[in-house]
Amino acid sequence: MTVVLDSWAVLRLLEGAEPVATRVQDLLDREPPVMSWINLGEVSYIVSRDQGPTEAVRVVQDLRPLLRLDLPTEQRVLDAARIKATHPMAYADAFAAATALAHDATLWTGDPELLAADATWGYEDLRRSEVD
Repeated sequence: MTVVLDSWAVLRLLEGAEPVATRVQDLLDREPPVMSWINLGEVSYIVSRDQGPTEAVRVVQDLRPLLRLDLPTEQRVLDAARIKATHPMAYADAFAAATALAHDATLWTGDPELLAADATWGYEDLRRSEVD
């Protein structure tokens, strides 16, 4: 099963928020999940805002070898725009959903905007306490 991570999942890992941090770390130890560069950029700006630009650079450097980073194509940009137009979510979240669809993957998240009942992308709600 291919997994896509969104920024919510990675930020919980960085915070050490359990049980999410352990689940995401176990995944990273097993196989590199896919993540959109847009979502990694979101992680970077949040870390920079909260902890400073030096820490943001370190976090990106540490994460890069652990992820299969997806550079959005023109089609992915348009797919994200279509998702954003039909679902109330941030544009970066639409990239996470579009990336999951493009890779026929399960999106690991706890972001309520991505846990939509009418989602066309598959997702795993990381806010649940049980581990698969």
